[in-house]
Amino acid sequence: MPKKYDQEFKDRAVRMVVDHRDDYGSLTKATIAVGSQLNIPRETLRRWVSQARVDAGDRPGVSTQENEEIRALKRENKRLRDANEILRSAAVFFAGELDPRNR
Repeated sequence: MPKKYDQEFKDRAVRMVVDHRDDYGSLTKATIAVGSQLNIPRETLRRWVSQARVDAGDRPGVSTQENEEIRALKRENKRLRDANEILRSAAVFFAGELDPRNR
């Protein structure tokens, strides 16, 4: 089960990687060093840094805010599809009930 880290901890870890990147020569070495200090898997920290760069506009991609908006729109879309399916089923049922041939 993945661990849940609060946003403040994530932000601090990303700042540490960005601040010490020049000391280690590469992003990978910096994430390994900072990750071992904070007991965070290297890949998790690399993804946080990558997403922070996207959010800052330094790298192309979907920002965190846009991703949350997409998720909300997908949930709304699913809810509306379910509601439409229920309405379709009800319309078919009542059309059958009102059909004079069924009396």
